[in-house]
Amino acid sequence: MTKLRGLAWDHRRCWGPLDASVGPYCAANPGLEIEWDRRSLYEFGEGALGPVLGAYDLVVFDHPFIGDIAQDELMVPFDAYLSAEQIRFFERDSVGPSWRSYEKNGRQWALPIDAACHVASYRPDLLERYGPVPRTHEEVVELGRLARRDGRWLGLPFVPTDAMCLLLTLCHPQEDGEQFIATEMVAWAVAQLHELAALSHPSSSKWNPIRCYDHMVAHDDVVYVPFAFGYVNYASKPDRPYLRFADVPTARSAGALLGGAGIGVSAQSKHKREAIDYALFLCSPEYQRGDYVRSGGQPGSLAAWKDAEVNGFSGDFFSSTLRTIGSSYLRPTHPGFIAFFRECAPRAAAAIAGDIAAAELAERVNRLYRETRQPERSVA
Repeated sequence: MTKLRGLAWDHRRCWGPLDASVGPYCAANPGLEIEWDRRSLYEFGEGALGPVLGAYDLVVFDHPFIGDIAQDELMVPFDAYLSAEQIRFFERDSVGPSWRSYEKNGRQWALPIDAACHVASYRPDLLERYGPVPRTHEEVVELGRLARRDGRWLGLPFVPTDAMCLLLTLCHPQEDGEQFIATEMVAWAVAQLHELAALSHPSSSKWNPIRCYDHMVAHDDVVYVPFAFGYVNYASKPDRPYLRFADVPTARSAGALLGGAGIGVSAQSKHKREAIDYALFLCSPEYQRGDYVRSGGQPGSLAAWKDAEVNGFSGDFFSSTLRTIGSSYLRPTHPGFIAFFRECAPRAAAAIAGDIAAAELAERVNRLYRETRQPERSVA
C-alpha cells in the first residue's frame, strides 16, 4: 500500500475538491491511499514552507514562495516528469499568468490548481437601487456616498496582508530597479484607498476577503467591494443572499493582483511519481470542470472558466471576471519576497487607515525591497 499525504489550506475552496477526489482516484488506482491535512489561510500565504515539506508528498501553496522553492530545490520540477506536449497542454489551459507564476530558473515547480485575482463583488439585490456596477474609481466613490445616505457601506478588506495586496494592485510595481514603487505612485494609491476606506464598513480594517463576504451574505449593509480576492463559493448559494463578481474598476480592468494556488510535490517525497500523477489528475480539465468545481473548488483550468455549465451554476463568476484575471499583475517571485511582503504589510494597513504618511510607507517599502533582494534573505 502506497500512502500519499497532502497539505491544503483550510477553506472549502481548497479542501472540498481535494477530499472529493480521494475516493474515485483511489478506486481507480488500487493499492493507493491518500490523506489531506489542512493549515490556516495565513500559513498558506505567509507561513514558512520548508518545515512542512518533510511531512507531506503534496502541498497546495501560494505562488510567491516559488523563488525560495527554486533556490533550494524544495520541490520536484514537473518538467522532469512531463513531456513537452503535456507541458504545452497545461500551459495553454491555464488562466492569465497563472502558469508563469510557478516557473522559475527555467523549471516548472508546480501546476496551477486554483486561479484567482483581485475582483469586484456586490450584492445584486442591494446594488440595483443605485445603478450599474461601477467601472471607475470615481463611480465607486459616488456609489459609496449614495450608499452612506441609506446607512450602507462599501467594503474594503484591509487587514495587513490584504492592505499590501491592495497597494500592489493599484501600483503593480516592477521587480527591476532599486525603487520597487515610486514615491508619487504610493502617494496616489494611498490617497485612493484612504478615500475608499472612509466610505467602507468600520470593520473593513479587520476583514480579509472571507470575513468580508461572510458579512455581506449575513447582513444587508455592504453593497459593493472594489478589490478583494474572488471566492466562487459566495456566488453559488441560491438559498441565501448571494454575491455577484465583476471586473475591477481600473482602466481596462488591468493590474489586479494575481492570487490562486499551485500544487507541488515535495523533493523529500518517497512517492514522487505517484504524487505527480495524482496532481495531473487534479489539474486536468475533465476533473476541474466537473467534480472539482462542484465540490466548491475554484479551478485553475481555462476550459473550466469558459465552460457554460460551470458558469451556469456559479452565477457567471468565471466569465464575469475572466477579463480581469487575463490582465492581472504577477508579483515578483524572487527569494525573500515573502519576507518583504510580511514586513511591509502592517505599514500598508496603517497608511490606508491614515495613521502614517504615504511617504513613510514608500520609504519603508523601497528600503525593505532592496534588503530582500540580497541572496541570503529567504523564508523557506
